[in-house]
Amino acid sequence: MTDFKELVNVINEKDTSKMFENDFMQTWKKSDDEIRATLAMADALRNLRERNISTKIFDSGLGVSIFRDNSTRTRFSFASACNMLGLAIQDLDEKKSQISHGETVRETATMISFMADVIGIRDDMYIGKGAAYMEEVIESVKDSYRDGILEQRPILVDLQDDEDHPTQALADLNHIIHEVGGIENLKGKKIVMSWAYSPSYGKPLSVAQGTIGLMTRFGADVVLAHPEGYEVMPEVEELAHKYAEESGGSYARTNDMKEAFTDADVIICKSWAPFEAMEKRTQLYAEGDFDGIDKLEKELLADNGKFKDWACTEEMMNLTKDGKALYMHPLPADITGVSAEEGEVDASVFDRYRDELYRQASNKPYVIAAMIFLSKFKDPAKMLEQLEARGQERKVSEK
Repeated sequence: MTDFKELVNVINEKDTSKMFENDFMQTWKKSDDEIRATLAMADALRNLRERNISTKIFDSGLGVSIFRDNSTRTRFSFASACNMLGLAIQDLDEKKSQISHGETVRETATMISFMADVIGIRDDMYIGKGAAYMEEVIESVKDSYRDGILEQRPILVDLQDDEDHPTQALADLNHIIHEVGGIENLKGKKIVMSWAYSPSYGKPLSVAQGTIGLMTRFGADVVLAHPEGYEVMPEVEELAHKYAEESGGSYARTNDMKEAFTDADVIICKSWAPFEAMEKRTQLYAEGDFDGIDKLEKELLADNGKFKDWACTEEMMNLTKDGKALYMHPLPADITGVSAEEGEVDASVFDRYRDELYRQASNKPYVIAAMIFLSKFKDPAKMLEQLEARGQERKVSEK
């Protein structure tokens, strides 16, 4: 759906009342209405920008980002989203802050929030830590707002935690919807989330978990594929089973990559670390046992090396429906012979889907902007209509 008025109607029909002045954490904490409204809002904002209509809804304010893990796409997507809506951007570099000198989470959260309308956080490295840290930031700014220290309460956007990657999962869902011609056409489509070999260690589980926790909600037949020992969090799998049953789709897990790829419509192929290993790393980190972490890393790299045949090759892609499944990756991919000696995907497969992969990535700024927009206005559909009616050119046309 790309017609602006239709998109506005979708948003108007959905119940987004609980999104107003609220945070966007894991997708499974959002209703189907809220998920659909977020996707429609993302498309509506893209529509306005494509028509050179300004989407600035703020004339001042700050978007603050905290990245506790390295990032390119998500970092720039958050900055782009804030800028698109009229917010200035400031990234908190914790190494340059007073956190190392004993500054508490509440103090940090309050100090960065004086003029902030949104805080975006990525904290995905340690099981049981990332989402918990974000919740502590949320409670801290709520307290400071209630106590009259802050004039406004900034909302928090989860840019990736230890359980979910909501901005990636929603961007991916939107990409698939556009490819299949509408959300109603997801029913019956086989979507595979497959593990793949990587020569690096400790990649978060949250992309895989975000995928199975979201795609199962809209009638798709979702398959999680991985070697034995690379399981994800059992509670997220329980959610996937529940959503599949409710939506009329299905959820299955297999240790056979060929079985997963056979007749698949969509392939998302990415490495992640085993859940049990991530739990162990978190425990070692809490104990300050960095020698133990180094030892664990070597063990896991050796384990990865046993499954180098788990890769998205031309042979594997030929097993998919008509040999033409949509290949997806959150990027950066470990490309065999390019960015890695052996990796997640053949260079020929990656090159063939390069444009689609970049289109997939282009959804993320709009998804993040949609999350912010829906949190800031009681009547988001009306605000969209006002932006279009205002018709302010983003870039003044040459006369």
